[in-house]
Amino acid sequence: MTIDEQLTYIRKGMAEIIREEDLRERLVLAAKRGRPLRVKAGFDPTAPDLHLGHTVLLRKMKHFQDLGHTVIFLIGDMTAMIGDPSGRNVTRPPMTREAIQQNAETYKAQVFKILDPVKTEVRFNSEWLEPLKYLDIIKLCSKYTVARVLEREHFAKRYKEGVPISIHEFIYPLAQAYDSVVLECDVEMGGTDQKPNLLVGRELQSDYGQLPQIVATVPILEGLDGVNKMSKSLGNYIGIQEPPEVMFRKVMQISDDLMFRYYELLTDLSLTQIEEMRSKIAAGELHPMEAKIALGKLIVTDFHSADAAGRAAEVFNAVVRRKEVPEDIPEVPLPEEGVLTAAGIRVDKLLAKIGLAPSVTEAARKIRAGAVEINGQKVRDLVLPDPPEELVIQVGKNWRRVRI
Repeated sequence: MTIDEQLTYIRKGMAEIIREEDLRERLVLAAKRGRPLRVKAGFDPTAPDLHLGHTVLLRKMKHFQDLGHTVIFLIGDMTAMIGDPSGRNVTRPPMTREAIQQNAETYKAQVFKILDPVKTEVRFNSEWLEPLKYLDIIKLCSKYTVARVLEREHFAKRYKEGVPISIHEFIYPLAQAYDSVVLECDVEMGGTDQKPNLLVGRELQSDYGQLPQIVATVPILEGLDGVNKMSKSLGNYIGIQEPPEVMFRKVMQISDDLMFRYYELLTDLSLTQIEEMRSKIAAGELHPMEAKIALGKLIVTDFHSADAAGRAAEVFNAVVRRKEVPEDIPEVPLPEEGVLTAAGIRVDKLLAKIGLAPSVTEAARKIRAGAVEINGQKVRDLVLPDPPEELVIQVGKNWRRVRI
């Protein structure tokens, strides 16, 4: 690829690159010297399983590998003992060394579902952080000021509200930055919530006489609800070790709008290909469900196999789209007043009028709780745009069929 083509490939699915002109120069220099860039991303092993939210970053690491660069999968076994304060309003409890090591082993087994093990360095930051002496830590802390730390929104908010901030939390970004110094990173990647930490790495590298790393951030992936960050604790996640049928079924739950974001962040399809798909759906040449099935197959194939993806799609069609739908669903006409609007169908008003909710308010609550399905997909919004000619609506054990 040319340098411009490489930048286009890297840019896809990125939130921000600081600075892109520096990345261009670094790519040119790497090509001239025959020296691949060193690209790092750190993962604190705070939970045993990875989900698709984590793979947004892993996929961009893979893209650097595709271009011939060296990727460093850094397991933050020492920083996990501090607890990353980014975006948190309370101190995160430090983990035990035993739990960290156990989780780290599962990480190593999971990441190679995406990354090429031959082109990946797996490192633990305990290699260099644990041997640091007290004087070394004092010198490291002297590189940054309390004022700079308190500029960060989450620290400033906690300080203003009187929420305790422990001194060890200030050390986290410095420890992460020191990782970049030791590994001599050209690029460090992370989620958008990691941007302040990554920028500290640029400053610390300059202090140590190194070229400051390029900071590349990826978007935070929304979970199945389309609102909150994908999280196991929120139950809106797709785990990469889940059975194929479960992964596929969960992909089918996302909204049509969120589907395109998943295509961009979780597949290798180009932006041009994704836009072509969007245009075909808008023109009525492709049904959104078929595009979503294709997405489900791509995701399941990545973490299992093409055969497993095909079987998962068959199970979904047989169980969810056919067998679970009762044959004697009551059919009701579309209510004439207040339901059909210029923006689409008001689902909350529809549920109330056809007897699936006692009131519009209760219907809205059921929608927010994920208790409403239309044509086999959970409904998360009050308005259903571009409705199909037939709606098969399920709320709990109650069904209605509405023809438009």
